Amino acid sequence: MTPPLVEMIGIEKHFGGIHAVNGVSLSLHPGEVVGVLGHNGAGKSCLMRILSGAMSPSAGEIRVGGKSASLGSPQDARSHGIETIYQTLALADHLDAAANLFLGRELRTRWGNLDDKLMLAEARKVLARLNPNFRNLGDPVSRLSGGQRQVIAIARAIYFNVKCLIMDEPTAALGPAETAMVGQLIKQLRQEGVGIFLISHDMHDVFDLCDRVVVMNRGHNVGSYRIDEVTKDDVLSLIIKGALPDDWAPRNTERLQ
Repeated sequence: MTPPLVEMIGIEKHFGGIHAVNGVSLSLHPGEVVGVLGHNGAGKSCLMRILSGAMSPSAGEIRVGGKSASLGSPQDARSHGIETIYQTLALADHLDAAANLFLGRELRTRWGNLDDKLMLAEARKVLARLNPNFRNLGDPVSRLSGGQRQVIAIARAIYFNVKCLIMDEPTAALGPAETAMVGQLIKQLRQEGVGIFLISHDMHDVFDLCDRVVVMNRGHNVGSYRIDEVTKDDVLSLIIKGALPDDWAPRNTERLQ
């Protein structure tokens, strides 16, 4: 069998006597969207920061493509095809789409100068792949809508051959039309074989976009279920109590609410 894109095995993160992540294991396969849920402080963001290379685990192992990987920095994670889109998007408001796409990884001519023409052409190509109607390549991103900014952030990830994409609240503060557009982008990336960890508080997004859910509670993974096995109430019970309802039984797609 093909190994998962990413495996996190027995991951722990301690801050003194506080166990922010406690023996958590999870996996992600190609073309799969896994929702990572939990209250603030449950450990989900800490876990994803470990995978992104922004934080080192206290214990445990990370495997990429079945092989052990040391992710000591975001650059290490990127070298393994792991990219992160944070809720803040980390875009430079005064720069245009192409400059943001290649920020920190600029393309250069053979003489060492910035190759603005090539970067613009490559930006136009990758943005058209995601949104054929994207026309504002020369505008500072501060003038763009929230949905357009998300497109740039996603384009920056996929241009550099992303295999595993971590998305932190990608539809937060977006209107209905832009939320729908980001949802379509996620579905498109899934069809292209990209694996996605989706951190979200929006239950509608989770049930619309995810294949599985992983719920964190007080640093523990308290449940990993296919989306057609659980209802929204089941997931809320895991988030709040750390356990499924006492009378729980697996649901099927027809019984989802």
